[in-house]
Amino acid sequence: MDFRFTLEQEQFRESARRFAEKHLAAGARERAHSSDYPWDVSKLMATQGLLGITIAEADGGQGGALIDAVIAIEAVASVCPRSADVVQAGNFGPIRVLAEYGTPGQKQKYLKRLLSGGSVISVGMTEPEAGSAVTDLQTTATPEGDGYRVNGSKVFTTHAPHAEVILTYVRYGPGVSGIGSVLVDTKAKGVRFGQRSKFMSGEEWAQIYFENVFVPADMVVLKEGGFKKQIAGFNVERIGNAARSLALGRYAYERARQWAMQRKQFGRLLCEFQGLQWKFAEMKMKLDAGQLLLYRAAGNADRGFPSAEEAAIAKAFCNQAGFDVANESLQVMGGLGYTQEELVEYCLRRCRGWMIAGGSIEILKNRIAEAVFERSFTQRPD
Repeated sequence: MDFRFTLEQEQFRESARRFAEKHLAAGARERAHSSDYPWDVSKLMATQGLLGITIAEADGGQGGALIDAVIAIEAVASVCPRSADVVQAGNFGPIRVLAEYGTPGQKQKYLKRLLSGGSVISVGMTEPEAGSAVTDLQTTATPEGDGYRVNGSKVFTTHAPHAEVILTYVRYGPGVSGIGSVLVDTKAKGVRFGQRSKFMSGEEWAQIYFENVFVPADMVVLKEGGFKKQIAGFNVERIGNAARSLALGRYAYERARQWAMQRKQFGRLLCEFQGLQWKFAEMKMKLDAGQLLLYRAAGNADRGFPSAEEAAIAKAFCNQAGFDVANESLQVMGGLGYTQEELVEYCLRRCRGWMIAGGSIEILKNRIAEAVFERSFTQRPD
């Protein structure tokens, strides 16, 4: 078993890294603390081929593998952590579901703009009464004429304030088999955004209300019975989430490592204290172990969507590892790490959010246990 990248992958990583150093190093701190979507970065990445890496060439993408998109996240995040979000948006999650299950008409309408960096797609999944219990969703799609009337609301929707279109989970009928998805234009009549609020990360979100929104039949992505396909696509989102967690943990680790080799206390460099040596050894082990789990999940998905079990293991481990490493890195850097002059505190805040978003660590452990015992365990009361 060879754990090394191919020559082509090494060249791609180096190319992405050079791009980031040339175009993204300047302004990295300002981007991290801005609530605006970095459209300038998005358009630059489109010209560099960093959007649509995992999307077929016939659909305007690069026709690459999921591991290539993970490499891009790692390379970009090592220079500008915030810009890794743009790689995520252009390769993972709803854009991948659209590319995989969307009709030619839907792709023509949205995919070209998404891949040009001039637009972003969001996924409307979580609801006020349906978080981890996503199949409890109440947003309905009721047949009317040559389309559907959508009513309901969504919360905690990433990029929603900036999105052109939302891949919206809807209920056509009762039960899991009644769940599917439609594309809802954010400027459509009846779409209303509530008051904006901020996550701990600084990102903005707003509750989305669908008030008798008419969705034409040609904007249906998945009809009844499409839930399992959507969740298969969501496993791609989890790989992107895990990749960013680990990449931001590594960014913080590198900043702390450099600090430990130049900062002196008691007349000695910090790296000469055994207590800190052990901290760095533990951080290094967590980062390397997480990377192997991440690469396994992404590498095994080259010909399709990743395994639900491998994606869950990778995300749960990388979420925890990224947070732990960022937290220890901040501790090593002391007061400086706690300030916004450094991006270590930003990495800590972002990693904390990914332990919830895209499937909480606790829910992922439930899924892993189901694979262990080869049976499902309902969380609902009898």
